[in-house]
Amino acid sequence: MKRYSAFAIAREAARYHTGWERAWKSPQPKSHYDVVIVGAGGHGLATAYYLGKNFGITNVAVIEKGWLGGGNTGRNTTIIRSNYLEDDSAAIFEKSRSLYETLSQDLNYNIMFSPRGVMMLAQTEHEVRGWMRTAHANAHQNVTTEFIGPERVKELCPIINIDGPRYPVLGALWQARGGTARHDAVAWGYARACSAMGMDIIQKCEVTGVMSEGGKVTGVETTKGRIGCDKLGIVVAGHSGVLAEMAGFRLPVESIALQALVSEPIKPCMDVVVMANTVHGYLSQSDKGEMVIGGGTDGFNNYTQRGSFHHVEETVRALVETFPMISRLKMLRQWGGIVDMTGDRSPIISPTPLGNTYINCGWGTGGFKAIPGSGWAMADMMAKGTPGPLARGFGLERFREGRFIDESVAAGVAH
Repeated sequence: MKRYSAFAIAREAARYHTGWERAWKSPQPKSHYDVVIVGAGGHGLATAYYLGKNFGITNVAVIEKGWLGGGNTGRNTTIIRSNYLEDDSAAIFEKSRSLYETLSQDLNYNIMFSPRGVMMLAQTEHEVRGWMRTAHANAHQNVTTEFIGPERVKELCPIINIDGPRYPVLGALWQARGGTARHDAVAWGYARACSAMGMDIIQKCEVTGVMSEGGKVTGVETTKGRIGCDKLGIVVAGHSGVLAEMAGFRLPVESIALQALVSEPIKPCMDVVVMANTVHGYLSQSDKGEMVIGGGTDGFNNYTQRGSFHHVEETVRALVETFPMISRLKMLRQWGGIVDMTGDRSPIISPTPLGNTYINCGWGTGGFKAIPGSGWAMADMMAKGTPGPLARGFGLERFREGRFIDESVAAGVAH
């Protein structure tokens, strides 16, 4: 793989950009791999990358039924933060945030990481107490956050209305090194690095069955034929329950659409990410000038990737009070992504009842921020056969034992 650099750009400019090679190969599948990972989104590709980088395991296939990064990785609002209350959550999200800091250099691919800062508004006295508690917990977890007052909120985000008639801004939990990254670039960068290590990324290849013998996985049936493997990783977000059923077990997850939208591009007016949990909406501005707006999940289980007018109306109506200027903007486009929600709104990173089969799912509405840390933890577990420190708290057995990591209660929102 040729390295990207300023010199490479100059060299290719001299020959009219005719010498660029494909970022990743598109091979036909082999009959057998050491590891097969189902799902070529951010989490699946990160798992493959860290299997190769950290453990030297490169006889790996990443199988994707659609196109690379075409699921939730390309359908989110790109928020990166680690200011969670529970210790297990804070550990894996802070690992992920710290990996994002140098990911462009690690992958030799610009993921456009922007540590612009994330603030989570407190618009009720209950939220003030909750965010102050989280700030104290983060201090013990070595996660740098602070609770700031409304004047500081206004200074960081001048377009905000802190004197709302229903929900005035009383302060915010502020993480200065949180931010955003380019979602497509994260998937493309990992894919390029995996391909350079000799891994096969196989698109348009749907898994139709899981093969096993003696209680252990032996391979998968796909639309491109049988593919054998010694170990299987299932990393398919909203379709986790479908793949689990193929493998002979059930998951405590529900699949629900999460919707978002962007406005028409406007001049720069906001260089932070703001999350407003009381009215339930969040807002940032993209590099292209679009206002990126997200809200909550649908109120019913579904597998749709379409947006709906009533949900857009509900989300925008809630945000207009806090950000009056968005009332004058036109919507450019909207979309939905299929998220898998657990009962405690925390992920599952775990071995499964089928031997040598591992699953990474249940990230709900907050999967993008976790991609590097999730891949790191999943690769460690698949290489060693048992969950490491980052994954240990997120096992399937916690639901049977009643040992929940309840971020829906801790954070008040699952984002």
